[in-house]
Amino acid sequence: MSTQSNAPQDTANDWQLPWTGGCRCGQVRLRITAPPLLAMACHCTGCQTMSASAFSLSLAIPTPGFEVVSGEPVIGGLHGDSHHFFCPHCKSWMFTRTEGMDEFVNLRPTMLDRHEWVVPFAETWTDEKLPWATTPAKHSFGKLPELAAFPALIQAFAQEGARPAAKA
Repeated sequence: MSTQSNAPQDTANDWQLPWTGGCRCGQVRLRITAPPLLAMACHCTGCQTMSASAFSLSLAIPTPGFEVVSGEPVIGGLHGDSHHFFCPHCKSWMFTRTEGMDEFVNLRPTMLDRHEWVVPFAETWTDEKLPWATTPAKHSFGKLPELAAFPALIQAFAQEGARPAAKA
């Protein structure tokens, strides 16, 4: 993780963009060209079940900066307002699009080729978390925060959130 400053950093160089990534088998590949709005961990029981883990991680990527460059992901998981996209072959949970929230895509950051730098800045649904599960998130919410809380979280993440180290 690189050292953060108090000034917003949002250029492609600060974020080492573009990023590439894909599912475990490589049939679906992604390209990210816009900095994330927020890095989060969700402790809800749905994410626990879908990820087969204590929580799911996500990076909120502005929709214009998110592209599937090869392969055809399919919708899996629950088929409601949130559309969870998976590789049709290896079944990797890759990203989520939520109806009515078209301005961003929630990418599972472990789909990135380089993801070791990702640190959750906020965690949600901690009322449902497993008792032993902890994250270094700076902001914690028992449920999903009100929409009005997100602009301040996004601004704080732009100033303080973890970034990839410079490429060698």
